[in-house]
Amino acid sequence: MTERKTLADWKRALETYLEALPMEGAPDILRQAMRYSLLAGGKRLRGCLMLAACKMAGGNADAALPFAAAVEMIHAYSLIHDDLPAMDNDTLRRGKPTNHVVFGEAVAILAGDALLTHAFEIMAASPHPNALRALGEIARAAGVSGMLAGQTLDVTLAGTAPDTDLVRRIHEGKTAALLTAPLTAGLILAGAEENQIEAGRVYGYHLGIAFQIEDDLLDLAGDPALMGKTLGKDQAEGKLTWPACVGVSQAEKDAEEHIALAVKALDPFGEKADFLRDLAFSTLKRTQ
Repeated sequence: MTERKTLADWKRALETYLEALPMEGAPDILRQAMRYSLLAGGKRLRGCLMLAACKMAGGNADAALPFAAAVEMIHAYSLIHDDLPAMDNDTLRRGKPTNHVVFGEAVAILAGDALLTHAFEIMAASPHPNALRALGEIARAAGVSGMLAGQTLDVTLAGTAPDTDLVRRIHEGKTAALLTAPLTAGLILAGAEENQIEAGRVYGYHLGIAFQIEDDLLDLAGDPALMGKTLGKDQAEGKLTWPACVGVSQAEKDAEEHIALAVKALDPFGEKADFLRDLAFSTLKRTQ
C-alpha cells in the first residue's frame, strides 16, 4: 500500500470519527463553532502519525483512533486561538473565514476551549491499559513546556533580532511538540519498548523542525490559493523564522538535514517504518 493511499485511508477514518462526535450538552452555537473548525479539512497529519506509529509497533490502530482524534481536536483549538485578533489576527484559514470572523471572538475563544477540554475527556474515557501514559504525553506537548511555550515566544518576541537559538525554541514548542506526541503516544498504546518510544521521539522532533522550516519558507514563496491563508505576514510582522536567521538557501539545507536525521531514527523499526520514511521525505515537497 502506498504512502498516499495509507494516509488517505487513515484520514478518512479520522474524519468519520470526528464527524460522529456528539458533543453532548454543548449549546447549539458552541457545537457549530467547534465543528466549523474541527471539520474544516486539513491534512490530519498529527492523527495519522499516531495511527501509523501504533501500527508500526504492532498495535491496534483502531484502539488508538480516539487519541488520534483528540490530537486533531487540540490542533483545531490551537488554530482557532492562533487566528484571533490578539494573536496572529488572521481572517482566512484553509480557504475559509476564520472562526472568530464567523462566530465572533467570544464564541471562538469558547470553541477553542471546548475542543481542548473535550479532547481530554475522550482520552480519559478510554479503557486502554496505557491510556493514562499516552494522555500524559499529549498533555505535556500541548502544555506550558510544549506548544504553549512556543506560541508564547512566537507572539512576544516578534520584532526582535533574528536568533537561531530562540527560533529553535519556538519551533520545538510551536510545532515539533505536537508532531512528536502523537508518535510517542501511538507507540505507548502499542506497548512498544522504551528504545522504540525514544526513536519515535527523535523522529518526531526532527520531522517537526523540518515541517516548521518548510512552513516558514512557504510563507515567503508559497501559493496563497494552495495554502488557504494569507502569506507574507511573518516577514511583515518581524516574526522570528529560520529563513530570517540563516537565509532561504541554508534553511532549505537545514530542513533536508532534519529529515535525514528523522529517517535515520527509524532504523530500529526496519521496513515497518517505510510509511513514516516516505512521509518525512514528502515534507520537503510540501506546497501547503
